[in-house]
Amino acid sequence: MRVPPTRRGDCAELLHGVRVEDPYRWLEDGASAETKQWVADQNAVTFDYLASLPWRERMRSRLTALWSYERFSRPFRAGRRWFWLYNEGLQNQDVLFTAHRPDAAGRLLLDPNALSTDGTVALSGLSASPDGRLLAYAVSVAGSDWQEWRVRCADTGEDLPDLLRWAKFTDAAWTRDGKGFFYARFDEPAEGQEFQQQSLNHKVYYHRLGDEQAQDRLIYSRPDQPEWYMGARVTEDGRYLLIDASRGTDPENRVFVADLGTPTQPEIGAEVRPLLAEGDAQYGFVTNSGSRLIFTTDLKAPLGRIVAIDAGSNGAADLSEVVSERGDSLEWAASAGGRIYAGYLHDAHTAVWVYTLTGRARGEVRLPGIGSAGGFGGHAGDRTAYYSYSSFAQPAAIYALDIATGSSRLFRRPQLDLDPDQYETSLEFAVSKDGARIPVFLCMRKGSVRDGRRPVYLTGYGGFRISLQPGFHPNRPVWMDEGGIFALAILRGGGEYGKEWHDAGRLANKQNVFDDFQAIARHLVDAGWTQPGRIAIAGGSNGGLLVGACLTQAPELFGCALPAVGVMDMLRFHKFTVGWGWTSDYGNPDDAEDFATLLRYSPLHNVKPGARYPATLVTTSDHDDRVVPAHSFKFAAALQAAQGGPAPTLIRIEVDAGHGAGKPIAKTIQEAADVLAFAAAALGMEPPEASS
Repeated sequence: MRVPPTRRGDCAELLHGVRVEDPYRWLEDGASAETKQWVADQNAVTFDYLASLPWRERMRSRLTALWSYERFSRPFRAGRRWFWLYNEGLQNQDVLFTAHRPDAAGRLLLDPNALSTDGTVALSGLSASPDGRLLAYAVSVAGSDWQEWRVRCADTGEDLPDLLRWAKFTDAAWTRDGKGFFYARFDEPAEGQEFQQQSLNHKVYYHRLGDEQAQDRLIYSRPDQPEWYMGARVTEDGRYLLIDASRGTDPENRVFVADLGTPTQPEIGAEVRPLLAEGDAQYGFVTNSGSRLIFTTDLKAPLGRIVAIDAGSNGAADLSEVVSERGDSLEWAASAGGRIYAGYLHDAHTAVWVYTLTGRARGEVRLPGIGSAGGFGGHAGDRTAYYSYSSFAQPAAIYALDIATGSSRLFRRPQLDLDPDQYETSLEFAVSKDGARIPVFLCMRKGSVRDGRRPVYLTGYGGFRISLQPGFHPNRPVWMDEGGIFALAILRGGGEYGKEWHDAGRLANKQNVFDDFQAIARHLVDAGWTQPGRIAIAGGSNGGLLVGACLTQAPELFGCALPAVGVMDMLRFHKFTVGWGWTSDYGNPDDAEDFATLLRYSPLHNVKPGARYPATLVTTSDHDDRVVPAHSFKFAAALQAAQGGPAPTLIRIEVDAGHGAGKPIAKTIQEAADVLAFAAAALGMEPPEASS
């Protein structure tokens, strides 16, 4: 197999006294004819190779069967109207139903599949007016983070004239009178720069129904803080507007408040004043009781606690404790029916405890097993709270919890061609380079033996305080049915064990994440499960960085690498779209000390000519405006030029897709089949013909 050579340019820079070559910088211009031709040439070789793999059609067929099951979201209520998302199985995008009872058959209200011929238009935001008559909804095209907001009448299914553009990372927060909503957006980017220009100066606006977007009222902006992301919400009683501000992805945020006065006649221009504006901790709004606002926080509690503050206060000194820190990490909290439901992570799986609004414990919600639960949010007057629960072998089922008694009943459970009793999950621990204990979930078919040759699909993330938990995905049983082990690594840098766990895997400590991942691979070998040539490592976005760094640091540990939409150029990530926002985890390449740290592990800059790299399939999308595809383009070109071994090093570039959210099911299935087939070939798994 011959991969087309990539032209090397002569670009080089002197950064902090270090000469850094960047021969493939020309690939950053995704609009150039040369880059487009490079994409076409690379895809031609890659798809020819994938088409030759005997596992590809077998896995695509099995994935299609497993994806073909009814899926429901939790129902949510506005006024007397209920809403939920639904997918009959293989619809490219979920559709929205509405009814006057949560258990009714419902009526189709919004079908994004009708908005495009190829399923690339996705719903990316939903917010019903307080009375349920109107629905603000956002669509995103081809996987982009950009959102366009519209308003639909729930009775007629017709759209109002309202259209809001250049929104990103925002919800719509309705005022209690239902006449409009708050939202956040950026300034319109320069023409042709929508997918590359840095997104700065997020601002909160109020849109009154019927107005043109140019008439929207600016509510809050901070020209002195162009890197702040803004978010707005209105308390259920309509009295307070809360504005959340964080610098990029930094978990430490600030909260501002405006008293809107009479909810039925809100004062839209009310003064926005600081409430928790020190930027000293993470604050997440839960609910309110009058002027008493309740938040989660890690202030003076690295594992998290629940606190309250009066809306007229100013500063964390006025906080009072509602629920104290426990031994597990507080992942989220929600409220319904005068109760607080607090979701904790115990060794990365969910436990839910119930409290009154004053913090009195009301027991634990009994979950079906070791898995992930979420939801529970609703209204103050609700008698039932709905939540979802899933595990590695069981798709998300919806449960209805009686708030008064604390008992749960199954509300909706998907049916699919899978017997969860055929699989088992265990939790093991590896010891990292510095002695830290690192958990890993191992999932496999029952009866799998430690024969030292199990093919392992090892994945992880390790960043931005994002927690990985047990959950269902059709890819996993497909791999396990082929005799493989699916392994989910719980790495430092995530949020599974609170703030200290996150801090131990970011900035100057980022190498710990890569050491953790490599330690798990060695543990799986030492424990008798597998051998290095039978381990495939996979991860997306920050997880793509994880795979790229481990691939370049310890190529001998793995038989296959599958970095997806990864951050591969750690010296230039901050120069594109929202990349500047990641400096809270990575550091700033413009700082000499951070630069030295980043250069040591940047995948692009640590590819070694002549090294024998394992089989690698880089995946990305041409419309990714979060981690721009140039990261993957440049890394793939460098890896192909450096490869000193016989293993293939390929890149698969999806057209009309983005970072991952909203990808059509058809594209999702085909990409998963390609990735799994590539891994099966790389790890030397028995071809289907030989096993039949």
